[in-house]
Amino acid sequence: MISVCKSLVEILGGDYVRQVCLASARLGLGSYQELQQLSEEAVEFFPAEFAARLDAMLPWSGQSILNDFTGSDPGAGTRAFDQALKSAAAPLSGCGFFRLGEDGRLYIIAKSEHYQASLGHNFPGWRLLAHASRIGITNITHNNTRGHITRLLEHELIRLANGLAKDDREGFQSVRDSQDAHVLNRVINLETGSLAVEAGLKMMLARFYRLQGNFPPPVYAGRRPVFLVMGDNRGGKEANYHGTTVLTQCMRGMWPEFAAVLESAGLLKVVPVPINDTDSFQRIVEQYDDGQYKIAGFFHELVLMNYGGIRLTPEYVARVYEICQQRDIPVLADEIQSGLWSPELFLFREYGCRPDFVAIGKGFPGGLYPSSKILTTAALDNLNQFGALVTNGQEELASLANLISIAFADANRAHTARIGSLWEAALGRLAAAHAHLIRRAEGRGHLGSLFFATAEQAVTFAEALGRRYGIDISAQTYKADCPPAVLSKLPLIASEKLVDFIRACMDKVLTEEFPRQ
Repeated sequence: MISVCKSLVEILGGDYVRQVCLASARLGLGSYQELQQLSEEAVEFFPAEFAARLDAMLPWSGQSILNDFTGSDPGAGTRAFDQALKSAAAPLSGCGFFRLGEDGRLYIIAKSEHYQASLGHNFPGWRLLAHASRIGITNITHNNTRGHITRLLEHELIRLANGLAKDDREGFQSVRDSQDAHVLNRVINLETGSLAVEAGLKMMLARFYRLQGNFPPPVYAGRRPVFLVMGDNRGGKEANYHGTTVLTQCMRGMWPEFAAVLESAGLLKVVPVPINDTDSFQRIVEQYDDGQYKIAGFFHELVLMNYGGIRLTPEYVARVYEICQQRDIPVLADEIQSGLWSPELFLFREYGCRPDFVAIGKGFPGGLYPSSKILTTAALDNLNQFGALVTNGQEELASLANLISIAFADANRAHTARIGSLWEAALGRLAAAHAHLIRRAEGRGHLGSLFFATAEQAVTFAEALGRRYGIDISAQTYKADCPPAVLSKLPLIASEKLVDFIRACMDKVLTEEFPRQ
């Protein structure tokens, strides 16, 4: 793994940082010399001794290494949140891929704290955030005063999404000026993945309905918009997950009566498409992209982490994208889960597809800030500013956290590919060795899952792994006709020793908790 060692000057540019230091000195926040010196101080993102300490702590996982905290406040959560609360495992502190819970036990964050902690806890590179704050960079700004750091992040995201070299200014400008379809060259800064996907949904709807009364008639005015989503194995809508706003919840089968009213009124319709079935996709498109109906868009993840971690095949993705592009059907690739966890930083680039929207969040800011984005094209840049905005979407320190994560991930593409392959292989070997329990391994790279024969087996396995070794994974047993799955998502800082340790612990649990008859 490459540690990366950078200063604020190297990440943000010398001219900008110099001006910040002059401004802060003028405001009395310190001397210019002191502030400038700090801005030039290089920070090592992942020192070798830090990585070695993490590996050395692996035998402690699951053990009590501290007295438990007895003064924990009960809070005032709603019934649903309190029923789900496991305060004993709530963090007192964390280090790399470890969390130290209120119960004093050491846990391995094998699903990256619900899929967001790409760089683990207390990543040493975050020291640059403290440096930025100390030299006077303010986090608080607004949509109309997007700062240099946020605009620099927008530049980086478009560069990476288009596979451009860092110094290719001519190529970047060509992309930025492009009016061609499927060229990602616009960014809206939001906060949560839900809002990022909803922004894409709004841009699709804006081709059917006017956002405001003074807008011109949309291109598909008068036709009924139909949204395609990944369907479950029962033919329903439960395989997809694109956030918690009302319409995206309707897209996965929630609010059934409300969704039925929307459909019966002709306002919109949601149609599930079978997973990895190109013939069915073609038939559904021919049925609903004709006459009174027009397919407004197709939403998909590339790894369905809300449905057992099933991955879409490259052949399926290539064919459905071809169909959509032939019929003017915008495609939204939801990379809230997969973004940054790919050697290409965007998983869609590994597939070689060209989405019209890409939603990112979670891993890009390392879980430190609510910072999501929707990337789109000139052709679909059809909302006014109030169509999709949040007050805090362009916080400067949040944008810096994104840039730090990107710098580390960009330098460690080979490590990400290698650990992802090792994890895939480890899960595959477990599935083969315990075929009487495990139906198959699924997922891609760090995003992995095991399909069990029964829900009881999946739950028992996940609970035993946590109880015995402090390995935090989750059992997904409630989805329509989805094999009971145990999901994992290792942080990008995962080492070979971590992969080997988790695999060995899983093997012991499978052998000892499920003795062969």
